[in-house]
Amino acid sequence: MKTLMRAAGLSLALLTSTAASAALAQAAPPAADTMFRATTLNLAAYGEARVAPDMAVISLGVMTEGRTAAEAMSANAQRMTAVMASLRRAGLADRDIQTSNLNLSPQYRYQENQPPQLIGYQVSNQVTITVNDLKRLGPAVDASVAAGANQVNGISFGLKDPTAAENVAREAAVKALQAKADLYARATGHRVSRLVSLSEGGGFTPPPPMPMERFAMAAQAKDAGTPVAGGELRVRIDVSGLYELAR
Repeated sequence: MKTLMRAAGLSLALLTSTAASAALAQAAPPAADTMFRATTLNLAAYGEARVAPDMAVISLGVMTEGRTAAEAMSANAQRMTAVMASLRRAGLADRDIQTSNLNLSPQYRYQENQPPQLIGYQVSNQVTITVNDLKRLGPAVDASVAAGANQVNGISFGLKDPTAAENVAREAAVKALQAKADLYARATGHRVSRLVSLSEGGGFTPPPPMPMERFAMAAQAKDAGTPVAGGELRVRIDVSGLYELAR
């Protein structure tokens, strides 16, 4: 009798254990492979907007020489003071004029089999100016050269606020991304079910300064105003997205 009761108890325990295991199996999360049963597309695209610049940054300065360091510095200071005054008269605010380089260096004469001979000093003083009205750029450069500037190193055009151009590029990028997703879906016999994720990269970056040799030559020409052509800037936005497809 005790043997039968033990057997019955063991059978009940096994049944209970089996039922609990089945319940746990039903409650357990799906196997990892079910996470990859959906067909997805991971794509990238970009959009661009072309817009005229509305500001520019230019570097110009004065280089002088003297027999002594003090003489070279004094000559440079006098001419640079006149240059900065001319820039203010041309309509630039003090906040838009910034000293970007000041350098004093000795100058030597080199002869074969002879030690270097000090012949004087050279001073270079440069300012970077921000011009928020491009109509003032040419006259500002002309005025600075007339006042004594003899270095014009580079110009970079930009945008005071690139937000509107970036938004245009964003819309173009998303449209290009969606068109690419639709194309892949049709080609593989699917349809786009949903956009799972979207990320953005890029944005407006001012182009590097352009060489200014011709610009400087034009500014030094008598009775000739320096021409300024801003052209167009490209504002690019890159996007990438993950799409889920369905049959």
